[in-house]
Amino acid sequence: MLFLLYPLGRSLFLSFTDRNPLKADSTFVGLRNYADLFDDDRLLATLKFTLLVVVVVTLVANVFGLAFALLLNRDTRNYRVMRTLVFVPQVLSGVIVAFIWRSILTQNGLLNAALAQVGLTSDTAWLGSTNLATLSICAVVSWMTIAFATVVYSAALRTVPPELYEAARVDGAGAFERFRAVTLPMIAPGMTINVVLCLITTFKLYDVIAVLTGGGPANTTQSTAYYLLEAAFTQNLFGYSSAIAMLLLALTAGIAYTVTFLLRRREVRL
Repeated sequence: MLFLLYPLGRSLFLSFTDRNPLKADSTFVGLRNYADLFDDDRLLATLKFTLLVVVVVTLVANVFGLAFALLLNRDTRNYRVMRTLVFVPQVLSGVIVAFIWRSILTQNGLLNAALAQVGLTSDTAWLGSTNLATLSICAVVSWMTIAFATVVYSAALRTVPPELYEAARVDGAGAFERFRAVTLPMIAPGMTINVVLCLITTFKLYDVIAVLTGGGPANTTQSTAYYLLEAAFTQNLFGYSSAIAMLLLALTAGIAYTVTFLLRRREVRL
């Protein structure tokens, strides 16, 4: 009630007002804030950018997370240690991760220095151009999310009965056939968890963008969550930012529930 329902209800109420902390009173404006959402080109741009990052990060995190989990699926001390180390990026604060990667991706950073050592370009502006900045953000967020995906897939792989693999070998199934017919169906619930949590986490992405690019260059790497906070605490548009928050909540919940429903049906078919 205190930490979920009240803030949600308060935000919903503010979305129907012109609340500004610099003004003593606020006025009820009905659906005007929501109507303004459709005329806000900047908001549309942030939605497009957010959806792009969500799709890329979800795909990359799940593909590499599953690959790492398969590589580390051994019950020895060294592999247990490596599985623990893989999870480290998820434990670190997003702000800390962004500061580390910003020092790597600057023009005088470690990445350009390494490229120069092998005879490649040494002055690439990884955070200074639209495409490269977007790529950098996707790479950093994926690096963090892969850690969580790897742990979930590793746990899912531990639940697969070895007898199923033995039976598949007896039937003459090769490595790919065993993966398709045994591994994928058995880890389907873990895949559902990973996909949905990646979607939800990336939709509310703020801290990495704030530190890494600050929404630049020219506001081209602003997520919807970043724009929401800027509208609230820079422009003092609490009413309008609350409407953005309700839109983001509805969009995230709708996509998350739809993906969950589709993946649950896929689990049944498998």
